[in-house]
Amino acid sequence: MRFASFRTLLAFSACLLGIGCSRGITCATVATVLSVKGDVVFGQAERNQFMPVTPSSKIRGGDIVRTADRAAINLMLVPGAFVQISENSEIKIEELSLTKDGNETAGGVLDRSARAQLSRGRMSVLFSRSDTSGSHFALITKQTIISPHSDCLFSVWTDGSITRVACARGELSGVSDRQTPVRITTGYFHQWPTAAKEPLVASAEARAQMDVMVSLEAEKELLDQAARRQNRRVF
Repeated sequence: MRFASFRTLLAFSACLLGIGCSRGITCATVATVLSVKGDVVFGQAERNQFMPVTPSSKIRGGDIVRTADRAAINLMLVPGAFVQISENSEIKIEELSLTKDGNETAGGVLDRSARAQLSRGRMSVLFSRSDTSGSHFALITKQTIISPHSDCLFSVWTDGSITRVACARGELSGVSDRQTPVRITTGYFHQWPTAAKEPLVASAEARAQMDVMVSLEAEKELLDQAARRQNRRVF
């Protein structure tokens, strides 16, 4: 199963980051660029400084990532949290952090946390909860805050006024102001704002069905690229 193979990459993912944290101390980390296609830039909006993303780019908390038409980027935000940002999208990385048990152990991650804000476009997320460490991931839009509750594969699309979330595998929740949290499970989607109180079947809505298909394709790319990167480090 793909999630099983995904979990085998977690220790490697922690090693990839190579952040020097003292024992039990939480440190900011950087995203790992797995692949980039087309015109993708990142930088600080406040300074109006943006530069093209390359495989060696260090994307940190506070950075904005923008993709142009026919562009895309695959990232590992923290170990266990892989994302694909589709064309014509913009996200802000709000937090990337690790708490480690020391520098000596490759897999010694006690806690990992990632939080991002999607302003426009689509993002596919492949997330795995480790059995041995805390895992925290949140994706924010103007309408909701999305958090996975299990190993999860999902897609989020927004144009700034509407947010649609489709779950291809696992379970997640969306929280909106003054509303009861919505739980979305495999094969279902939900949209904000909406009068519907429960998620709907994705196969009944063409756009949600496309969201699921895009996330499934993204999963293949993310796992394959992470595995190839692991093999390059081994040899």
